[in-house]
Amino acid sequence: MTVTEQIIERVKALPEVVQAEVLDFVEFLEAKINNNNTPWSSFSLSQAMRGMESESTQYSLKDVKDRLS
Repeated sequence: MTVTEQIIERVKALPEVVQAEVLDFVEFLEAKINNNNTPWSSFSLSQAMRGMESESTQYSLKDVKDRLS
């Protein structure tokens, strides 16, 4: 049995709500593959955030913890 056939059989056994999640994930993977050809794909999050550590913060850790409480 091929990988595709195994995936189909296992997905068929899942509740429809979970099948929708699987579909969302497959669409995410497709978008990820299709976006690898863009010039922006070579940038990483660390590159995008570079230099931000020197910026002052508006909120302290206490502010965040207070808000979550």
